[in-house]
Amino acid sequence: MSDEESYELLGFDNVLLPVGNLAEALGFYERAGFSVGFRFDEAGIALLKVGGETPGILLRADEELGHRTPPWPSPRVWLEVPDARAAARRLAAAGIAPLDEVFQVATGWTVEIADPWGNVIGFTDYTKRPALGRRG
Repeated sequence: MSDEESYELLGFDNVLLPVGNLAEALGFYERAGFSVGFRFDEAGIALLKVGGETPGILLRADEELGHRTPPWPSPRVWLEVPDARAAARRLAAAGIAPLDEVFQVATGWTVEIADPWGNVIGFTDYTKRPALGRRG
């Protein structure tokens, strides 16, 4: 195998997010609509499923990490949903406030939330450009 082949980017494995308390984080993300792929308390990790893909969002407990209130510069993980405005309504019904109102992007609409440790997750749709989405 050449160096070029061994360095080819094949896709995402997992996105790791630090959280201060694994049980609290799982409660938050389950309210946000995520399902748990696995939970391994002894190692301080749990995997949240994202669609039908094997990779997901891996929560990693870091007990020294305290709650943070946005905004601040941080990476954001955006996940595709069929309708971001409907996602915003569902999140609000679950008691999860968005960072801002639902906003337009080039492909459709997006809403962002932050967990108690400041990890920002966006839910974005392709309603303006459905051919680019997973169901296009």
